[in-house]
Amino acid sequence: MTPCTLLTAVLALLCVRDGASSTECRQERAPDGGAFSGPFFDPSTPTNVTAQLGTHAFLPCVVQQLADKSVSWVRNRDSHILTVDRYAFIADERFQCFHPEDSETWTLQIKYVQTRDAGLYECQISTEPKICHIISLNVIVPRVAILGGDRDLHVNAGSTVTIQCVISQSIEQPAFIFWYHNVERVMSPASRRHWQAVERTAPDTTVSTLTIERVIKTDSGNYTCSPSNLPSASVLLHVLNGEHHAAMQDGVSAGHPAGHPGHLWLFCVGLSLVSAFLDATASRKLSARNDDVT
Repeated sequence: MTPCTLLTAVLALLCVRDGASSTECRQERAPDGGAFSGPFFDPSTPTNVTAQLGTHAFLPCVVQQLADKSVSWVRNRDSHILTVDRYAFIADERFQCFHPEDSETWTLQIKYVQTRDAGLYECQISTEPKICHIISLNVIVPRVAILGGDRDLHVNAGSTVTIQCVISQSIEQPAFIFWYHNVERVMSPASRRHWQAVERTAPDTTVSTLTIERVIKTDSGNYTCSPSNLPSASVLLHVLNGEHHAAMQDGVSAGHPAGHPGHLWLFCVGLSLVSAFLDATASRKLSARNDDVT
């Protein structure tokens, strides 16, 4: 396309958009079993596309018999012209249009999708009147959480600790999941006490497990699970030397406190109370029986 033709197409598009709502466009498809002379959208062009937060979204528009017309992508919510043919008309470099040579597909790419990118997008052909095809982009936001939900984790020195990070409601597995101790990344091969494992436990769920063996006082601090292009989740680890705490755990997963000696003490007290109650009841029955005999 020559610069003059491109400029004409953009000016025409701007004039049309100033005089009509973004949804006022015709959708033209070839009639079944009949010939059609002008451009039209191929039935294979989708109407809904779903992408995960932080990934790349691809919105394909298949146009038949385009001839000398132009293809434009327009964002519906603010009528912003994104591309005309393969030229971008937006400062946001995440948006671009791909059109392979001798192809009938004009694909709008949105890199590193954000929640604000969700909405309607129009693929327009510069006919008179204009014709367009609307695609709805849905953005999925996965949930990232430390298993158990506790913000603080208390353990005894020398025990083994496992912290699990669950990424759920995700249509794509993260490219990587990093663990950080305070501001430093935890490197599994560098430490013989730290181990990491990643498992896809369900079609929409990934679990990353950090295991720390023989914890010491310097292992205390903030541990952060950081999946690629997603929010992070953290837990604060407290390593105790002989102290007891209500949230203490001994070698079990984060968020599931284990028992400690205080539980045994409560059990013994309860057993003593039950025994005293039974003795008192038996004494009353024996006294009543003696009174009856008398």
